[in-house]
Amino acid sequence: MAFGIYANCMKARTNRWDDHFARQARSENWAARSVYKLEEIDLRFKILKQGDRVLDLGCFPGSWSQYALKKVGSPGRVVGVDTRGPLELPHENFTFIKQDVFDLDPYRLAAESGKVDVVLSDMAPSTTGIRNTDAARSMELALRALEISMKVLSNRGRMVCKAFEGEDIGRLRNMAAAGFRDLRLLRPTATRKRSRELYLIGINFIKS
Repeated sequence: MAFGIYANCMKARTNRWDDHFARQARSENWAARSVYKLEEIDLRFKILKQGDRVLDLGCFPGSWSQYALKKVGSPGRVVGVDTRGPLELPHENFTFIKQDVFDLDPYRLAAESGKVDVVLSDMAPSTTGIRNTDAARSMELALRALEISMKVLSNRGRMVCKAFEGEDIGRLRNMAAAGFRDLRLLRPTATRKRSRELYLIGINFIKS
């Protein structure tokens, strides 16, 4: 009896992330449920367009790159950067760069691949459960995504960048305001209830 209770508890832990969005993602052959966050952002703010060149930072497991490829179509191109390759994403218009984003040279990337129209970043740190620590690590990634965006975006480009709620969100937004004419913050419907993640959306990048 005790073993049965233990087994049920373990099953509950295993399945706690298997929600409606996870099941829908599997049924629709997306690499992860996070695709629905980008879909909502895109539908609201018209981020991705036919023919766009897209840079996907932290692209593993690949759902954002999948969605971007679908939206930009055959004239477009998606470049993904991560330390792990996206799952099952063979596509002639997709290029994968295996690299840590902190080691990425955005100037070299722009010189070799050209400027991009959209930068996507769904990067998140390995969480510790310590609120301030997790927020600080997330902010480091968000600031790096913003830094790269400022160097590789073409005029009127767009950016979607994940960050955790915290005192530095205002600082991130103020720094982004130097490059984007319009900024929005959104917590997508597909975000898990206990998650503190937000997305900063930058629209109409101004080339300095």
